[in-house]
This record gives sequence, C-alpha cells and structure tokens, in this order.
Amino acid sequence: MQIDLAFWIDIAVVAAYFLLIIFVGLKFGEREDNLADFSLGGRSIPWLAVLASIIAAETSAGTFLGTPGEGFKLLSYTYLQVAVGTVIGRVIVAYLFIKPYFDLNVYSIYEYLQVRFGHGTRVAASATFLVTRVLASGTRLYVSAILLAVAFRLLTGVQPTEMQQLAVYLSSIVVVTVITAIYTSIGGIKAVVWTDCIQAAVMLGGAIAAILVLILNIPGGLSAVANFYQHSPMPFFTSGIIASAPLLTNINAVLRADYTIWAALFGSTFMTLATHGTDQDMVQRMLTATDYKKSRISLILSGLADLPVGFIFLTIGILMHLYYQQAGSPGLPKNNNEIFAYFILTKMPVGLRGLLVAGIFATAMGSLSAALNALATSATRDFYQNASDQMASHQNASDGEKNVAAARKFTFFFAALIIVVAGATSYFVVLHPDSRIIPIVLGIFGYTYGSLLGVFLLGLLTKRGNDRGNIIAMIAGALLVVSLPQLGFLWRIMFGSLTTLAVGALFPAQKVSDR
Repeated sequence: MQIDLAFWIDIAVVAAYFLLIIFVGLKFGEREDNLADFSLGGRSIPWLAVLASIIAAETSAGTFLGTPGEGFKLLSYTYLQVAVGTVIGRVIVAYLFIKPYFDLNVYSIYEYLQVRFGHGTRVAASATFLVTRVLASGTRLYVSAILLAVAFRLLTGVQPTEMQQLAVYLSSIVVVTVITAIYTSIGGIKAVVWTDCIQAAVMLGGAIAAILVLILNIPGGLSAVANFYQHSPMPFFTSGIIASAPLLTNINAVLRADYTIWAALFGSTFMTLATHGTDQDMVQRMLTATDYKKSRISLILSGLADLPVGFIFLTIGILMHLYYQQAGSPGLPKNNNEIFAYFILTKMPVGLRGLLVAGIFATAMGSLSAALNALATSATRDFYQNASDQMASHQNASDGEKNVAAARKFTFFFAALIIVVAGATSYFVVLHPDSRIIPIVLGIFGYTYGSLLGVFLLGLLTKRGNDRGNIIAMIAGALLVVSLPQLGFLWRIMFGSLTTLAVGALFPAQKVSDR
C-alpha cells in the first residue's frame, strides 16, 4: 500500500468528518450554562434523535470490528441470539425503570436510590458505575486503534515489534479521546446526541458499502454468495444441549457457553436490564426526551434495530470468509479482530475506504462521548454537589455555572483514566493476539453490574432493603460472580443481580428519618 493521491483523498474524508463533529460540539456548547442543559439537554431532544443516539452508543468500535470477527471465525449468526434478550430487556426497562426517573426529575439515576434507600446506597451504586464504565469504555476504545495498527504494517511492509504496536495503539487512543473530550466538555449531552446521529449514519452507510464491495469482488458475485449460503449451515439459534448427555452436564455446558438461546432469553435479558436501566451512560440520553413516553419509544425501537445492525456486521464477517477462501491473501492477519480493518485498507475503493475509516472512529467517539458525559454528570451530581441539597429543583445562576465547570473538569479527568485503561488493554491484546473483542467488551460489565441491577430491582419491586443491607448484598453478588470464573459472560449479571436481590430482601426497610 503506497502513499499516493488515493491515500490523501481518504485522509481528506476522515479529516472532514472530524471537523464536522468538532463544529457540532462547539455549536451546542454556546448554550450550556447549567447542569440541566449540560446533562439532560433541557429535556428537549426529539425521540428520533434519542433513538439514533442509543444505536450509535451501542454500536461501538468493538461492534464495528469485533462482530465481523465473530462472523468470520464462527461462520454463523448465533451472536444474533443476544438481540432476543435485548428486546425483552428493553421492554421491561421501558415500563419499569424510565417513569420513576422522569417523575423524580433526576440528573443522575442514582438519585433514585437515595430517595428509596438512603445516601449510602446511592454513593455505592454511583461508585460502581464510575469504576465499571471507565474500565468498559477503555476496553472499547482500544478497538479504534486496530485500524492504525494494521495500516502501520501495510505501509511499512514489516511486522512491528510489540513496542511499536503499542505505540501505534496509544497514538490513536490519545487522539480520539482528546478530540472527543473537547466537544463533549463544550457541548454537553446535546453535542453527544446530535453527533451520535451523524456517527450512526456514517457507521451504517459504511457497513452497507462494505457488503456491496464484498459481493462485487467475490468471484461469481451474488450467485456465488447465494450458493455459499445455500450449502453452508448458518444457524441463528443453538441450544448448546447434547441430547445424549446427562442433565447436569448439559446445564454446566449451557452456563459456560456465550451464545445459546438460553443465554439470549435469560442472560442477555438481565444484561440489558443492567446496561439500559441502571447505567447512567445509556439512561442519560433517554432522559433527554421530552417525556417518559417518548423515551420508551426510542428505547424499544433501538432494541428492534439491533437485529438488522447485528445481521449486517455478521454478514460482513461471513462474506469476508468466503472472499478470502477463494482469493486468498498472504498478509491476512491472524487476529480475527483485525481482518475487517485489513479488508478496508486493502480492498475498499478510494473515498469509501475513507468513509469506513471514519465509521470506525465514529463508533469509538459515539460511545466514548456518551460515557464521558455520563461519568461527568454522575461525579458532579453524586459526589461534587453538597449531599444536603442534591435533590433541590432550583439553583441560582452562579451555582449552575460552577456545576457545569466541575462537569467539564470531570470530563477530562475521566478521559485520562480511560486512556490508561485503553493502553493497558492494548498491551494485553499485543501479548495475546488471539483474544476476542466481544467477550472482553461485554464481559467486564458482568462482574459489577449484577450488583447494580440487583439493588435497583430491590427498590422497584419490593419494600425491603436499607443502606447497610444493600452494600452487603452488592458485595455478595459480586463475590458470587468472581467465584464462578467459567460462567459465560452473558450469565454473570443474572447470577449477580439475583444474589443481590435475595440478600438485600433479607434486610428491613430503612426508616425515612434515618435516610
């Protein structure tokens, strides 16, 4: 791959995208003078924009590169089973979680826990979110650097050393994070939502373009693709059950497997309850809608959209398998996570290649911007502001400006932490190139979000629980999951949340005077 005119055209496409994103962030930053605008956008965002923002946040760079990698390696659509649970989970969240948040007019959803239980539960839950979100966002962010790592090998024609690979990863991570932190700190949630709309369009447009290019380049074209699908088993569902095996053996196998219909119906449902009902990152954009009914519509439709989005990216991986099976390539990466990036850089036409590169950065920046805004909001609302006036509905102008200033500082603080985590993840992957992205990105939530979901369910479904008991219950839920290392990543939240709920329900309700 030589640096020629085509290269600079692609660079121009990517640069134009970055300039557009920064412009939108600066534009919305002109009107952010209080925390309500910075964190909730004045609850004035149209539901269609909220829908696009949810889709963009969910479709991280891990999805953009990792899902095709899953399709390439597994040669099936079994990953789509996860979407079944996400739809079920979103319907439950829409009708159980969203309205109480709107009724209480919360900025941080952990304010609900203070109303229901007390300050201790709120702080514990918010701290759990802050730590987990930093770790999860850092692992996602590393994925955006994969493209540059592959480009480095193609441009130099040599296999880089481990330190060279790490340097390339870190360079990309720092650039993406700094640009994202700038427009997020200036424009707040409005900038996040509206840039997400742009990013969702770029992402989906680039993915569809990749499928068309693959079909045109596969010998025999569409007929060859149709023949391949006709003669190759492409399961959508798998039970993970062996008919001749004993019951306990099957139960053990199902709980260890990542993609089965059982994990989809139960594990994925509980995971969605946690990520879309108790994670400030995802819920915050829902709170920008004009009312809870509009928020419900956006949330449920985003779940239905997961099916075609997942299908598109898995199809890319399967078609790449067919293409390279016929065409071959001596430079094909051994790491499945890098194969789509390799295809983009070597086979996509000029211009479209730039669009796909922008699409990868778009997915990384979309999920990162939302995370930074949510982290800043939670830290400001749950820890920075005085606990005694947290629930006050009115603030004077100077307090509003002070809180926004704090939120902007927190944005850059958490950006720095995420860079550290992304760098550590990059180092791990450099040492373990066979690692799969999706289990890493999704699996990290399982160790703590079960406890987070459990305490919310305790508040929403029972009249039991108090600060002391809730903290004990959250610790018990986390310890159970840690003690079951072989448990499939989709099952972790279910086991953790049910344990937390059961232990928390053993403790009586806290008196109002004690809160």
